[in-house]
Amino acid sequence: MATKNPDYMTAKETAEAWGVTRRYVNLCIEDGRIPGVMKIGNMWMIPKNTRKPVGKREGKTPENPLSSDLAHVLRSVPTSVPRNNPDSVMETVSEERFGQILKATFAYARGDYERTISCFHKLEGDDAAKLCACPVTIAAAVSTGNYPLFTEIEAYLKELVRANISDDVTACAEQSLASGYLGALAPAMVPDWLKNGDFAVLPPEAKPDALYKRAYYFYCIGKYESMLAVAQTALAVYDSGQDISLTRLYLRLMCALALYALEQIDEARRYLLCAMRIYLPVGFTTPFAELVLNFCGLMEQCLEKEFPAHYNAVTAQWKHVVPNWQAFHNRFTKDNITSILSRRDYEMAILAAQGLPYAEIAKQFNVSVGRLSNIMREIYEKLFINGKKELADFVVISSQKT
Repeated sequence: MATKNPDYMTAKETAEAWGVTRRYVNLCIEDGRIPGVMKIGNMWMIPKNTRKPVGKREGKTPENPLSSDLAHVLRSVPTSVPRNNPDSVMETVSEERFGQILKATFAYARGDYERTISCFHKLEGDDAAKLCACPVTIAAAVSTGNYPLFTEIEAYLKELVRANISDDVTACAEQSLASGYLGALAPAMVPDWLKNGDFAVLPPEAKPDALYKRAYYFYCIGKYESMLAVAQTALAVYDSGQDISLTRLYLRLMCALALYALEQIDEARRYLLCAMRIYLPVGFTTPFAELVLNFCGLMEQCLEKEFPAHYNAVTAQWKHVVPNWQAFHNRFTKDNITSILSRRDYEMAILAAQGLPYAEIAKQFNVSVGRLSNIMREIYEKLFINGKKELADFVVISSQKT
């Protein structure tokens, strides 16, 4: 498209003139390497006859290409969208890959998991964009019970972590893995920096989602006061009230869930109703559907009384994904039990599952029977099971494989 100002070129025209990609031009603009640029609306304008920059800006440390491109993608994909018409943000994105990330996110929020997965596959070969789409896609894999896709993404992310390309790439890969591990109810496997709340390695754009995951981690381990503090603080910092995001919806629901667990039911209901009022009209049903069981009837009560038009959509989605979550969790836990449990806990669990009395197990490990009982209870909590009968389905089968 020709520019109306004869003294300036668009980023696209500049890319053509320099014989480079539009992405390269955008990176040069963001890096301050093109003098005289100006922004008109959402479009960068570059003075005509500007020469292509050579080398990096003086004093700037060279970056890995993936790290640099990841920073570009994170800065360019909107982290929040208009409250009444979130899809209108699609008109403002400057590159197709940014649109695919947004489409994947919106599709996931609305329960269209297959479209999320389709958008993810379209990003193959674009590591920065693919990495940004991993959190919702790995969650979609859990919701659909798509174990092969989960393991494919998990292997890809683990390879990025092993490659140690840069701190930000590693942290974003670990954050995506945490999405899958929390979805599979394996909080012990999330990275230590998330457990400890040390977000120094994260790009600023990734911190709100990390705070949501930290709040959910606290829920999984039963620390509800900490969960509430993290979620409320994150909302105070990141929720302007003028726009919305999937992460902010999850943060509101984390507040409601923590309050419910702390038996502050009226406050929990207030947070739930506020979230429903903002997000259900734009079709963001998935976070509600995911947590129906956790609220033990309160979610259905709020929907039925205040939002009856959305009751069937949320409950139907919940009924569809719950069997997938259960099957996924069982398979994931069996395959990864030695990562979820310490070696000692795993050995104790095998003996308990085989029916050995607690007194004999305690003697073998030089602990008291009371201490062993507490350890076994912690093992059940880590595996999200209720007792020895279920334990045998995990550790005996797993031990026969090894």
